[in-house]
Amino acid sequence: MDYGLIWTSLLLLGIGLVMVYSASIEIAASRNAFDYQNYYFLMRQSVYILIGFMLGYITFLIPVYFWQKMAPFLFVLGIILLIIVLVIGVEINRSQRWIPLGIVNFQPSELVKLFTVMYASDYVLRKSKQMRTIVKGFLPMLGVIVLTGILLLRQPDFGALAVITMIAMGVLFLGGISYKVITGLVISAPIIIYFLIIGSQERSNRITAWVDPWSFATGEGYQLINALMAFGRGEFFGVGLGGSVAKMGYLPDAHTDFLLAILGEEFGLFGVAIVIGLFSYLVLKIFGIAKESIQNKKHFSALMAQGIAIWFAVQGLINIGVNLGAIPTKGITLPFMSYGGTGILVNMIALAIILRIDHDNRSNMRGQYYK
Repeated sequence: MDYGLIWTSLLLLGIGLVMVYSASIEIAASRNAFDYQNYYFLMRQSVYILIGFMLGYITFLIPVYFWQKMAPFLFVLGIILLIIVLVIGVEINRSQRWIPLGIVNFQPSELVKLFTVMYASDYVLRKSKQMRTIVKGFLPMLGVIVLTGILLLRQPDFGALAVITMIAMGVLFLGGISYKVITGLVISAPIIIYFLIIGSQERSNRITAWVDPWSFATGEGYQLINALMAFGRGEFFGVGLGGSVAKMGYLPDAHTDFLLAILGEEFGLFGVAIVIGLFSYLVLKIFGIAKESIQNKKHFSALMAQGIAIWFAVQGLINIGVNLGAIPTKGITLPFMSYGGTGILVNMIALAIILRIDHDNRSNMRGQYYK
């Protein structure tokens, strides 16, 4: 096992658990919906992590070739779940992203991220001789992304769409897609994003508020202003664990999308730098495992590891960018840290797949060969 990877992941989970409790304690203790229990979110997050360890262990036992064989079917399952959530999903904060499962809600878009990694990796290998062609190599995958995008925008979940698109394009690029296609995407992406923004009044308002949040201090700019004030109050070393003011009802979704802002207030630049460093180390480690898979001629394993690394990197960068005001406000969680059952479970399953890939690489070096 790569114990550096394991300890980094455990540190992120541990820091996230502490910060989820710190960020949610005020809201949990003050609302009837949470039975006035200050440890409400702490207990639920702990249960999610415990289940994540169990699912991760089961996933680790599954050979990697199984995921390659099942990739198309799993992706179809993901599309079906995205359709189901539009039919019976529960609406929270003007978004219909969750399927109610009794005491918990399930978010299909998180699972689709993992299925996209698997499907794109399998697609690249199946189309290896046609990857440099536009009609047979790129357009089929583009059609799949467009279909997924339409379903995600109906929820709406623009953040998940951005992550899934980056995963798919990243795997295609690493799989040898034509540079003409890459150039075309670079040119067309800003145009597509522009029309997606002007096509929704809510997205347009978020862009306007991002440019000048203080002019929309009681509306779209409210979260960003309070997040920036939290970072500013934290300065270099923070005000101490539990000392945040922003979490006392001023910063909505403090334990989910804006967890980093609370961490910045309580642990300052020092704490934020540690978290960014841990994420950087995690992503680089996964890319290193992918490189070893290439050397062992396990190309599906390599592509899947690269896809997961891209996923964690892109989602982490978006969340950090939103918290710091570097990009427009968007509801997307910080992997391994933010509160959320589906996100934590899927992150831990993805990590278990990486550990299995690493295990197979090390076994190959010892002469024990796996498919």
